[in-house]
Amino acid sequence: MSRIGKLPIPVPDAVKVDVAGDVVNIKGPKGSLSQILPAGITCQKDGKELKVERKDDSRTQRALHGLTRTLIANAVIGTSEMFQRDLEIIGVGYRAEAKKDQLELVLGFSHPVLFAIPEGITIKVEKQTRLTVSGIDKQQVGQVAANIRSLRPPEPYKGKGIRYAGEVVQRKAGKAAVGSA
Repeated sequence: MSRIGKLPIPVPDAVKVDVAGDVVNIKGPKGSLSQILPAGITCQKDGKELKVERKDDSRTQRALHGLTRTLIANAVIGTSEMFQRDLEIIGVGYRAEAKKDQLELVLGFSHPVLFAIPEGITIKVEKQTRLTVSGIDKQQVGQVAANIRSLRPPEPYKGKGIRYAGEVVQRKAGKAAVGSA
């Protein structure tokens, strides 16, 4: 039995869950999401909990059991609370500015970089060097944060670039001065 898959998913009072065939619809105060169940995986509502079960112990069913339970649990948490990812911009002159549906980043290039903000994601610029990416879909929040970070990943010599809050960048020593002999 999957250690993760067998755990029940607690459903808060503000969240409504509707299981219709192979689709689980989750609606909460922050929004609504739906999750399609793979073949052989079932979901049942039991009071204030959801239980995910599989039809047999085949390798693929065991793998999908824990995955499906985690995806549904993330949807329940996202619709009730929201997920967020914090980014820091480090470098002289590096900054960010949120405009209507775009994020304008000055990252040391000859031009500002425009990043289109996808639907369902909000990006808040707290300072010019701190961003918060938030939304109800955990996967989408992580992917948008990774896309922003990939515009200028932190480099190992000076540490300049965009990094996750709390991320430790391994620094390398620069060029060693060699005396003439």
